[in-house]
Amino acid sequence: MPSLFGKVIPIDIKDEMKNSYLDYAMSVIVGRALPDVRDGLKPVHRRILYAMHQLGITPDKPHRKCSHIVGGVLAKFHPHGDMAVYEALVRMAQDFASRYPLVDGHGNFGSVDGDAPAAMRYTEARMAKIATAMLADIEKETVDFVPNYDNSDQEPTILPSRIPNLLVNGSSGIAVGMATNIPPHNLGEVIDGVIHLIDHPDCQIDDLLKIIKGPDFPTGAKIMGRSGIRQAYTTGRGSIKVRAQTTIEKIHGGKSAIIVNELPYMVNKARLVEKIAELVKEKKIDGITDLRDESDRRGMRVVIELRRDVNPQVVLNHLYKHTQLQDSFGVIMLALVKGQPMVLNLKEMLHHYLEHQKDVVTRRTRYDLRKAEERAHIIEGLLTALDHIDEVISIIRSSRTVEAARKSLIARFALSERQAEAIVEMRLRSLTGLEREKLVGEYKDLQQKIAYYRSILGDINLLLKIIKDELLELKAKFADPRRTVISQEEDTEIAVEDLIQEEDMVITITNQGYIKRIALDTYRSQRRGGRGVTAMGTKEEDYVRHLFITSTHHYLLIFTNKGKVYRLKVHEVPEAGRTAKGTHLVNLLYIDQDERVTAAFAIKEFSADSYLVMVTESGVIKKTELSQFDTSRRDGIIAISLDEGDSLIEVKQTDGQQELMLATRLGYALRFPESEVTPHGRTARGVRGIKLRPGDRVVAMDVVRPDADVLVVTENGYGKRTPLADFRPQSRGNMGIILVKTTARNGEVVSLLMVKEDEEIMLITREGIVMRTPAGEISRVGRAAQGVTIMKLNEGDSLVSMARVAAEE
Repeated sequence: MPSLFGKVIPIDIKDEMKNSYLDYAMSVIVGRALPDVRDGLKPVHRRILYAMHQLGITPDKPHRKCSHIVGGVLAKFHPHGDMAVYEALVRMAQDFASRYPLVDGHGNFGSVDGDAPAAMRYTEARMAKIATAMLADIEKETVDFVPNYDNSDQEPTILPSRIPNLLVNGSSGIAVGMATNIPPHNLGEVIDGVIHLIDHPDCQIDDLLKIIKGPDFPTGAKIMGRSGIRQAYTTGRGSIKVRAQTTIEKIHGGKSAIIVNELPYMVNKARLVEKIAELVKEKKIDGITDLRDESDRRGMRVVIELRRDVNPQVVLNHLYKHTQLQDSFGVIMLALVKGQPMVLNLKEMLHHYLEHQKDVVTRRTRYDLRKAEERAHIIEGLLTALDHIDEVISIIRSSRTVEAARKSLIARFALSERQAEAIVEMRLRSLTGLEREKLVGEYKDLQQKIAYYRSILGDINLLLKIIKDELLELKAKFADPRRTVISQEEDTEIAVEDLIQEEDMVITITNQGYIKRIALDTYRSQRRGGRGVTAMGTKEEDYVRHLFITSTHHYLLIFTNKGKVYRLKVHEVPEAGRTAKGTHLVNLLYIDQDERVTAAFAIKEFSADSYLVMVTESGVIKKTELSQFDTSRRDGIIAISLDEGDSLIEVKQTDGQQELMLATRLGYALRFPESEVTPHGRTARGVRGIKLRPGDRVVAMDVVRPDADVLVVTENGYGKRTPLADFRPQSRGNMGIILVKTTARNGEVVSLLMVKEDEEIMLITREGIVMRTPAGEISRVGRAAQGVTIMKLNEGDSLVSMARVAAEE
């Protein structure tokens, strides 16, 4: 196809796009976004430091305008936008972004609040002292140089980097199809790690983990657990949970305040404070009354004032969950190795750095050796000339030109071109005896240096010793204490319980399966004979069957008439008002329609040394290890296998060595040792607990408390306390003895409890009336007595349940 400009070559646009994009991607990967494993720098950072080195803006010189530095970088090495260079320069100077800043900034370089730095015409900078170690011996041909973008100058492809900068200051960047995010570390720990690798080349990552404890962020804070660190160091990828350093202080008026002193790395303080204020406004976090930032030049201090009635730890847990007071640092240890991007583990990163140092020291030694040999060669010629000084002077005087003199000297004394040049340029003062002595002394010194340099190049152990000594020198000069604390707490997830204040709750469950929880302090204590308060608005045909006191952090085991058990967390039970009906269990559990709750039990944890003792209406009793019930299945599991027509009525937690007391509807009680009930599996039936009289059934069971009385209540509101000594221990399977007379006045037995005088009990009626009363106000009488009125009932109402209020501890 002809063209004005020559031949037109047809190409496939797909191939062109593919090749062009790959070229672009590799340019971004190698030339812009990823650090080199050897010096830990991207090209822009490397060019900034080298330009400052060339311009002489060193730590011992005054600060220079940043615009001057940026201009120098752009003019010689980095033909991109000036803001890209300035932003990189700023980050290298920020002590909250770099663990060991390589630039010493003077002026406004931004803040942890996200404030932008001042324009480059206002700020000044110079190399930081530690940056001199990055460029040390660069003039000694320790690294390769390449032409700059317009071939007007040379720039280094890498810096000597006497400090392990990639780990020390970390790096972050997004390339094409890959990203890197390497956290900063403590200089002293990393140097110790390199030295350990020198001494033990075959060491494992676990050995290095004992030395390099983990990231050391410039903003301090606290790393939660070591599992994320181990994963990152072992695989090159991992997630590290970081929490702010906080304290809880008592302030005026008996109130508490959460004080934030350190934030996770790269968290914007101003934005964090705004987020907390937003959560308070939206009522997602309750209990915060004031929020202010009191940070100054002495350090960070964010004050979060709390209401007097809230638990500071619960509020803090909410803040951890909903704000960046707890943040994750995703580690991707990706760096360029010989121009190729690679994900590296900790040992590999140290190995590549060490190999770079071997190369740097080797090249430096070769340079020093060459210079020493060249100087020794010159001195040898000068000494030869001094030994024949008269003849040398005569040759020079008789020569018409310098070139002729040089050739004559070479021919006469078998000198090299350089030696002859040095003799021709020799000054008359070199003829003195003192100058000769100096030359002889210098020659001897050079011979020692040459021997030393050759020994270094011939002995890898000596080379490694030099690297170790120089690293230890840098450690002594620049290392500082660790700022980030590493907590031993591994489980860093904020559990739901951590967000809920632990408090006592009353749980009520009705005959038809409605459940609710309400704070215990809703019910004020009343004297014996009071009328109580309404606890639950129930349907006419429904009534409350179960009432007990527990904590929001406990588990709720709910047993049904079919011998199944279901598990809930107490805080999962919806909280409702005092007169509310509650929520039906079918909305919380996969419970069958023909199942009804016959027992409920609250525990803190499923310990292996505890048992659950279950009893049925027909007097069957079974003991099973509590750990067998640790399951989260919402459709329930079998708790006891029941005979036809039987149902489960009560469950108690024991340690296996208690005494038990069973109470029957017709007023009989049996006290016997729990040891007579052997442990059975979860699905077993059990054994006979009490032999029942015709028409009788078991209505209650409690664990015997030696220092307590036996409290029994009947359906018509009567009750009594009886000394435990009145009930002699018997064997399991007996018929029991009289507990209370069940007359027309009393009605049948409803419940039995072991109580002390200083304890309180709660009573509930079929109509949902609840009364809380001290146990000590109930008369203490004998076994055969009928008892006294403990609760006045409305006509047609009856008692259905009783529970003991837990003591304060």
